Amino acid sequence: MILKNNLFWLLLYLVVGIANAVETTDKISTTMDIATPVQQYVYSINPGDILNVSVWNEEKLTRELRVLPDGTINFPLAGKLIVIGKSFTEVQSELKHKLSEYITEPEVNVSVKSPEGNVVYVIGQVQRPGNYIMYKPMNVMQLLSHAGGLTPFASENNIVVLRKAHDGEQSIALKFEYGEIEDGNQLDKNHRLENGDVIVVP
Repeated sequence: MILKNNLFWLLLYLVVGIANAVETTDKISTTMDIATPVQQYVYSINPGDILNVSVWNEEKLTRELRVLPDGTINFPLAGKLIVIGKSFTEVQSELKHKLSEYITEPEVNVSVKSPEGNVVYVIGQVQRPGNYIMYKPMNVMQLLSHAGGLTPFASENNIVVLRKAHDGEQSIALKFEYGEIEDGNQLDKNHRLENGDVIVVP
């Protein structure tokens, strides 16, 4: 009788444990489903960037190239390539295609030595106005910190970010209220910066 009771309580314990485990798994799954997916940052090549380009087992085809103001590079055998706005993977694929006319299954590697074309500008009432190279993704608040912060004379809630529109013809003005974001409000307005942005602090 004692053995039967023990078996009963053991089975009950196992059933409850399994039910709790399933419930916990469902909660975790639900949490993961509603979580906002993290967007992967893909760097786009800019004029002024310095690239390292190499072809495996072809020492003569190793080059350090600066992207020209028109957004192009010149590479042996491949000629002139437009690289502005493209990812490293896209440039690698294009080079591989062009070099395959001369080399059997070329293995091409493209990387950035220095993103010197990935520049933003800060003017007005900051401690250190000027141009800044972005070596990693940055938002407005981070860039203002690099510039030493605002001066006492800055109109902190009238800052704007001037950004060239995608058509290349016009610029758009993005409002940035420093005081609100500093207080933890309107965090979605802490814009991620793009190459060529101009932060104006009146």
